[in-house]
Amino acid sequence: MTERDKGPRIRKVPAGDNRQRLVCPDCEYVAYENPKVVVGVVATWEDKLLMCKRAIEPRRGFWTLPAGFMELGETPEEGASREAWEEACAKLEIIDLLAVYSLRHISQLQLFYRARLISPDVSAGIESEEVGLFSFDDLPATDLAFPSVYWAIDHFQRVRGAESFVPFRNPPGHGGEMNRGR
Repeated sequence: MTERDKGPRIRKVPAGDNRQRLVCPDCEYVAYENPKVVVGVVATWEDKLLMCKRAIEPRRGFWTLPAGFMELGETPEEGASREAWEEACAKLEIIDLLAVYSLRHISQLQLFYRARLISPDVSAGIESEEVGLFSFDDLPATDLAFPSVYWAIDHFQRVRGAESFVPFRNPPGHGGEMNRGR
């Protein structure tokens, strides 16, 4: 028996379930494949927005908000703060949940938070080519990496200064698919 002949390797509907899963035929262990959780921030210093130019794929060379996959053992807020530190060496304070985006085609759930930078001292982390604080009139709008970056910036601007609001969702009719050539 080789390594390929061990563990969850058969697709079938397990007893008590209603969809196909990877199952181990020897012990019936089920390997659940669930969506990934991405956490990020729309972080500001005064009237400027923190943005990062990606040094990694996908979308290397395009601008984004600090965000990435949540790690085991951390809260979404901790993950969003960690990502801001890893990508922009940014220390910040999470204010509140801005939006929850569902990207079904890539099985992601994205949580974006409003955040306030503790200091304007930011610098490129290992996953960023460069970082900057941009006025909202000078954003690199044609070079944004993902649809959810556009959405989060737009949603942030709609509630800038608001004490409370209902967190946003995907814009109507948008599942987050990338347009070719963008």
